[in-house]
Amino acid sequence: MTWLLIYKALHIAFMVAWFAGIFYLPRLFVYHAQNPSAEVDAQFKVMERRLLYFVTPFAILTAVFGALLINAYGSAWFAASQWLHWKLLLVAFLYVYHGYCFKLVADFKHNRNRRSSRFFRFFNETPVIILFAVVILAVVKPF
Repeated sequence: MTWLLIYKALHIAFMVAWFAGIFYLPRLFVYHAQNPSAEVDAQFKVMERRLLYFVTPFAILTAVFGALLINAYGSAWFAASQWLHWKLLLVAFLYVYHGYCFKLVADFKHNRNRRSSRFFRFFNETPVIILFAVVILAVVKPF
């Protein structure tokens, strides 16, 4: 077994864990935005904060092992892999998305949310679409 395979396995495992969180967190936002109860509101605030802080290390470790993979393959491979450049652009957008979730959690925490549950339903679909594109790029390598 090589280091490359270990990096790849850990990259995929942490990515799956990260995605579980960024699929579920916006779903919590949907329910939270629909909720009129103060008691349930307090529970959603705790759940959202805990989930976001739980999955953030997975996002970081996904990037760490992705960078180790790129380093292991080498700079010539990186330069020749145009599909990877597109994948990294989409992944950068996911990190922006993840960062925006911190703002949304803070908005709910301080009762500043002005977004509807409908907005959060669409927001919830964004990482799904990006995941499909990233997987297709990584497996098919069309460029």
